[in-house]
Amino acid sequence: MALAVKKHDHRNKNVYRGYGPVVENSGTQHKEMFNIGRHEDPTPTYKQTDTELDKLRGISKEQNVWPDTADNTFDEEFKRVFSEGLKIRMIIAGGVIRSIGRSLGADQLISRFTESEFSTLGLRRYPTRTRKIENMNSVYDNVALSELEHEDSTVTVLTTFNYTGLQALYDDRYIDVPPSENGFIVNIGTLIEDITDKRIKAVRHRVKQVDFERHSIPCFFNPSFDADISKSISGRTTAAGETTNLFGEWMRDYLPAVEPGLLEEDMTKEFC
Repeated sequence: MALAVKKHDHRNKNVYRGYGPVVENSGTQHKEMFNIGRHEDPTPTYKQTDTELDKLRGISKEQNVWPDTADNTFDEEFKRVFSEGLKIRMIIAGGVIRSIGRSLGADQLISRFTESEFSTLGLRRYPTRTRKIENMNSVYDNVALSELEHEDSTVTVLTTFNYTGLQALYDDRYIDVPPSENGFIVNIGTLIEDITDKRIKAVRHRVKQVDFERHSIPCFFNPSFDADISKSISGRTTAAGETTNLFGEWMRDYLPAVEPGLLEEDMTKEFC
């Protein structure tokens, strides 16, 4: 698997950007994926003296990997469309952050997103399950799932086309979210809720198992690696700030928890 992340092909160096196959035994998550980021420059070189933080920084700036088929026209068009898609969605997400910051009188929120190294655009394919497995059902209401229940990190710009299956938690129950069709769904994540003193609410969501193959394109817009997430806009210590100051360090635990089929529990061990 030439484009696979290192968890699935140890011959490769890419840890987070690249291809992730369906993992049959990953519980409530059942999907195939491909990720790109903002970076086309070579990934920072690993050194034996690198700290865990250095490794995380390297992962955040991983060079994209792209299909290399016998069809050069396809390869070039895939890269062009996907790269432009990331730029468009980051403009939208940046506008959301600026609107939130200005409406709350919190320019310091906007300034935390100047670099956005970990920001990612993904392709997602949710195939139908061919068999039942342990832990595929929600512990909340026992519904069979193909994407685990979670809150995103900050701002997600999502395309679901005409596909149903996405659900959001509202008034203590999961309700169906209408497909995005030709538009976008914008979702607010857990860090934004925390940093804005819960004046902006995060949306817990999931994808229920459906009887057809499903596709989506999420874009995860994230703060700068070195953004200080330890304080809210009022100066209160955030939940994240109880364990770390930097956004990049916070992602060490968050990313493997929401992408267990893609990443090892300690993803920094894969960066070498």
